[in-house]
Parts: sequence; structure tokens; C-alpha cells
Amino acid sequence: MSNLEELRVHLAKFAEKRDWDQFHSPKNLSMALMGEAAEVVEHFQWLTEEKSRQLSADKLQAVTHEVADVLIYLVRLADKLDIDLIAAAEAKMNINETRYPVKQVKGDARRANEY
Repeated sequence: MSNLEELRVHLAKFAEKRDWDQFHSPKNLSMALMGEAAEVVEHFQWLTEEKSRQLSADKLQAVTHEVADVLIYLVRLADKLDIDLIAAAEAKMNINETRYPVKQVKGDARRANEY
């Protein structure tokens, strides 16, 4: 699979073959998404900033699997809500371009309402 649409179709077929659509409500998918995101976080808990950038091969593989789980649930959630993830991301980046002008925020990590 080389794009989100192919992944979306593959995941939909995967769930349909297993009769899992009955469980894949937006509520359940969003909860599963948060659980998987928490599993990503667990791998970085207690690491220094530097160590979080220098994962062992085994740790990186484990993080890769968790990140994939996050993507899978995100794509399923978007599919159930008829959200085009690429279009949504592009629209949000347009908003962020306005909210975070380079001259004002470069090198500063405060939230938009703090400037």
C-alpha cells in the first residue's frame, strides 16, 4: 500500500471479513486510538530527551508497531466519519499558518493563545 486510500480500503476489508464493523463505532475507535497512543508514550516515559532520539533497534521496532496501531485506528475512525485525512490535514495546516506566523513564533513553543 502506498497511500491512505489504499490503506483505508485494506483496513475496511480486514474488519469486514472479521465482522468487526459492529465494534468499530467512532466512540470505540477513538478510545482504541487513545489507548494505542498511550502505548507509544509508554516507550518514552522516563527517557531523557537525548535517549528518546537514540532508541535501540528493538525499541524502535516496538515503537514502530505502536505508531502503526495509532495510524490504523485513526484511518478507521476517519473512514467511519467520512473524513478525508489529507484534506483535513491541509485545511488545518492553513489555519496553523495563520495562527503561527514564522516571524512571531520561530523558535518559541508557546501555544497560539499565549503570543
